[in-house]
Amino acid sequence: MSSETDGAEPDWDSALNEQDEAEKGLAETNNQGENYQAAEFQNLNDESSTPVDVNLDVILDVPVALSMEIGRTQVSIRNLLQLNQGSVVELDRLAGEPMDVLVNGTLIAHGEVVVVNEKFGIRLTDVISPAERVRKLK
Repeated sequence: MSSETDGAEPDWDSALNEQDEAEKGLAETNNQGENYQAAEFQNLNDESSTPVDVNLDVILDVPVALSMEIGRTQVSIRNLLQLNQGSVVELDRLAGEPMDVLVNGTLIAHGEVVVVNEKFGIRLTDVISPAERVRKLK
């Protein structure tokens, strides 16, 4: 062996010994003789923990895309190419049914069309709760 290898052996031995001691201290054995490490997790539902101060001012000026959806449909490319001025496309919604209000493609509310100062608008009739939005993502 070279002199470089001889000088490194004590370092490797001490490092491996430290690793073995650390593993012995953390590892426990279950009934089948398998090793595992106990993990501790913070309780996320603990209401006694101090609330985190959230500074919403940081995100208040971030632009998001707000859109209203009257309805949807699927058409073949053949039918799409046949569309011209005056063509009627049937949607999957009934007349008078509320429109969907989407923020960045996520449904947040339902509403009805209104006219304000000769411009179209939407009056929100039902706002989806944040908990329900999360459930729909799953």
